[in-house]
Amino acid sequence: MTTNILFCGDANMTDGVLIATLSLMRQSRQPLHIFILTAELNVKNHHYQPFSAATAERMAKLMQAQNPAHQLTRIDITDQFLANPPLANMGTMFTPYCMLRLYADLVPELPDRVLYLDTDVICRRPFDAFYNQSMTDVDIAGVLDHYGKWWFHHRLAWFDYLNSGVLLMNLAHIREDGLLVRCRRLVRHRWLFMPDQSALNIKAKFKRIMPQKYNEQHQLKPDTVFQHFTTFFRFWPWFQIITVKPWQIQAVHQQLGLHEYDDLLEDYRHLAPKLKEVS
Repeated sequence: MTTNILFCGDANMTDGVLIATLSLMRQSRQPLHIFILTAELNVKNHHYQPFSAATAERMAKLMQAQNPAHQLTRIDITDQFLANPPLANMGTMFTPYCMLRLYADLVPELPDRVLYLDTDVICRRPFDAFYNQSMTDVDIAGVLDHYGKWWFHHRLAWFDYLNSGVLLMNLAHIREDGLLVRCRRLVRHRWLFMPDQSALNIKAKFKRIMPQKYNEQHQLKPDTVFQHFTTFFRFWPWFQIITVKPWQIQAVHQQLGLHEYDDLLEDYRHLAPKLKEVS
């Protein structure tokens, strides 16, 4: 049985995709099929380069050197995005690529079940229980947003605002009930803070809240399965807003005091230049 993983991003996401993929290969008991949705976009005179086909090919070869059953598929959805762009949210502080996941139902290559991951997520422990859970009548399964759960809620339950950085998606059910159709309509006509995440929380009728260990956004714990390197606040000895990504190795060590992933990051440092070789 294959484990299907979805990333979205442009050429700048290469480092994150590589680190996340290396971590997944360490922890997965099944062959991986990595899907990368990308697009070539021009927004406010900024030209975004898509995730390179050559880079994708080289990454596939690196994966298959470890396990020939691993696969990687790069899918350009420029046409789908431009046919129905999120007009009200094209100029936010987040790049348009954060909204590519909202087009997943339009991509026939994507299977019925896929685990979406942000490119600043590291897999720390086996995740079979999360990936293989029953998704009958459920669109998405994820973890409460560390900060947003206090500020936003959209149902009767007080804590119901999911972080969309680790999201198990039942695309078969989503295609039937039109969740992503409703999300695309919303981001086209209404400005939202964190547009992709907010749209999913507002429009999802069938979502499951999972334990924090499946998307740890704050502080690494012994049972953490996925660590998500999100922006967080530090209040002592003074107030700071901290944003450190896994590929910023010096900052991971010095600002976060984190050495948990040194072996993984050493592999990344060794392999990253191979992805950037000129063909």
